[in-house]
Amino acid sequence: QVQLQESRGGSVQTGGSLRLSCKHSAYAYNHHCLAWFRQAPGKEREGVATIATTGDTSYADSVKGRFTISRDKSKNTLYLQMDSLKPEDTAVYTCAAGAGCVGVRLAGIQTYWGQGTQVTVSS
Repeated sequence: QVQLQESRGGSVQTGGSLRLSCKHSAYAYNHHCLAWFRQAPGKEREGVATIATTGDTSYADSVKGRFTISRDKSKNTLYLQMDSLKPEDTAVYTCAAGAGCVGVRLAGIQTYWGQGTQVTVSS
């Protein structure tokens, strides 16, 4: 079974940085995309960034140039480096896996999700 678990989030001030990690089990068949999503209070879940097994990445316009998604296959770990953080970035961040990446969204009927971790950015 595909399982994912995020590291602890954290609280930072505007302009600060934070790195999230997601430890995941080996992929199920045809799962080729890892992703980060986030959900702020009162808002729908939003795609943040994706990375395919090819290494191709996509970012939401709101985080482009500030966030970097990466992976370490040997460690079965997904990362999200967040720089120049803004209060608008405050949300629960969740890692996920799917069959493929379509922009910042996951393709495929079956997807897998972590529990989520809180990131708070204060002004």
